[in-house]
Amino acid sequence: MTTRDNIHHRLERKRGPSVSSWDNKPRSDDESWSETVIDCGWGRLIFGQTFNDPQRLARCLQDEQPGRRDVALYLRDPHVVLSYAPQDLFLDPSHTFRLWFERYQFTQRRPKGFVVRLLTSHMDAEAATRLYAARKMVPPDPDFIFQQRASRVLHYWVAEDIQDGAILGVVCGVDHVEAFGDYERGASLWALCVDSQAPYPGIGEMLVRQVAEFYHARGRAFLDLSVMHDNRGAIRLYEKLGFERVPVFALKNKNAYNEPLFIGKQPETNLNPYATIIVNEARRRGVGIEVIDAEAGYFALSLGGRRIVCRESLSELTTAVAMSRCDDKAVTQRLLRRADLKVPEQCEFEALDQAEAFLTKHKRVVVKPARGEQGAGISVDIRSVADLERAITAAERICETVILEQFCEGDDLRIIVIDFEVVAAAVRRPAHVMGNGQNTVNELIQIQSRRRRAATGGESSIPMDDETERCVVQAGYRMDQVPPEGELLWVRKTANLHTGGTIHDCTDQLSSTLATAAKKAARELDIPVTGLDFLVPEISGAEYVIIEANERPGLANHEPQPTAERFVDLLFPQTATRHPANRETRV
Repeated sequence: MTTRDNIHHRLERKRGPSVSSWDNKPRSDDESWSETVIDCGWGRLIFGQTFNDPQRLARCLQDEQPGRRDVALYLRDPHVVLSYAPQDLFLDPSHTFRLWFERYQFTQRRPKGFVVRLLTSHMDAEAATRLYAARKMVPPDPDFIFQQRASRVLHYWVAEDIQDGAILGVVCGVDHVEAFGDYERGASLWALCVDSQAPYPGIGEMLVRQVAEFYHARGRAFLDLSVMHDNRGAIRLYEKLGFERVPVFALKNKNAYNEPLFIGKQPETNLNPYATIIVNEARRRGVGIEVIDAEAGYFALSLGGRRIVCRESLSELTTAVAMSRCDDKAVTQRLLRRADLKVPEQCEFEALDQAEAFLTKHKRVVVKPARGEQGAGISVDIRSVADLERAITAAERICETVILEQFCEGDDLRIIVIDFEVVAAAVRRPAHVMGNGQNTVNELIQIQSRRRRAATGGESSIPMDDETERCVVQAGYRMDQVPPEGELLWVRKTANLHTGGTIHDCTDQLSSTLATAAKKAARELDIPVTGLDFLVPEISGAEYVIIEANERPGLANHEPQPTAERFVDLLFPQTATRHPANRETRV
């Protein structure tokens, strides 16, 4: 018998953890359960089959609290429920998939590089919240997540990096039997989230398998999940694991989080992620949007007679003079040096003998075009004359003026400064692959590039060029060699996202010395929005050199920090949620 056939079925059940009736009326232990609602942290999961009255179900959904994302599932007549509140509710464009445990195929393959375990600590909960926020999901409060470790209804699992203990993924499961005595013995999977920067494949699959095997061992009959109809990658994974489509539909509220699901395709949907994050924030504030050239990321924002044209995070508030100061890396360095900010030694390439003398003096150098972006033409950690000549030729393809720079050790740190305040900081790491004992370096790079493109909307991939091959050779491998399992191989020296690098938020660890240096650099360049590139031995320390300033930093790379919010605050201060004079700053 299906859920639809037994929509009115009720079982006597004691109230379990995280479970309540919508109307919150007290019920005795022997009273039949109905109208079951579970607080999942991100919102309420409303079990439609426990509601007899579709109008009450509609009102229950309308009772959603601000900042939450409720969902009603297992509705017998979603169209009837929708008819009671068509102005507030919509039919969610997601598919429901079900895995019947009697058909589930176990695997002998184990996670490599990470472990999947139950969430056990408050630190786990905090990491899970950061992951959800970074992936634009409604983040449950860490205290809420931590409290569920003793629940029999809600369960959280995390994927943990064996090397450094970082949390790479999180997922939540709901036991329907414990929630409302589900006679069908079901369970469901919710809020699956994997770090887009995770270095290992298969994290999502192992989290799903963990949930399935946990509820299978509990004697449940199936596991359900909901997935957006156009999320082809996730659907391929679920079908691979044996999930099948079932005719189960969900209703949600028309709120800011769900807006893209019910307003239809908008012109700005063709913008890249760096423009989209700004446009979405502007729309939430009622700012008018005009897409000028989606391919290049140009758009205009209008409010109250004020119109500002932007190209991603570069706006008309940045003067041409300020932009030219950042565009020419040699000019940037001279200005910062005169302001007593620390910068590496640098010179303009004039002749090979001069370049060789610079290399002899510093032993290791960086070669880069004077103008350029996204890491194009940059070669890092050059140690030989032969590599130096090749690097100069590569840089000249981007710009006829080439810069030689002293190589400095340290973490590559990007600090975002908006309106001369530090808003975000993140460590950028160069592209790397993990050996599995089976694939060649070339194959591992291609696999990693596919993962990076999928995680960044096509923005990040590892170039298969001379610079990548040079880095591989410097690490002691050939492109056709097979690294042993667990071997970490750095295949680029630059940490740019567009060359396959990853970026990791560290705003809360940033020292006041580095924050002060970043704000001073922005003022010296007189630029209202900039991304400053530092090399630092320690994020919490005082030592640094500044190597570049970017006039058009990618704000989407720094979530969950409020980069887009502060950018729109700058353009339209009257829309700021906090008055600028009282605005809290991270650093």
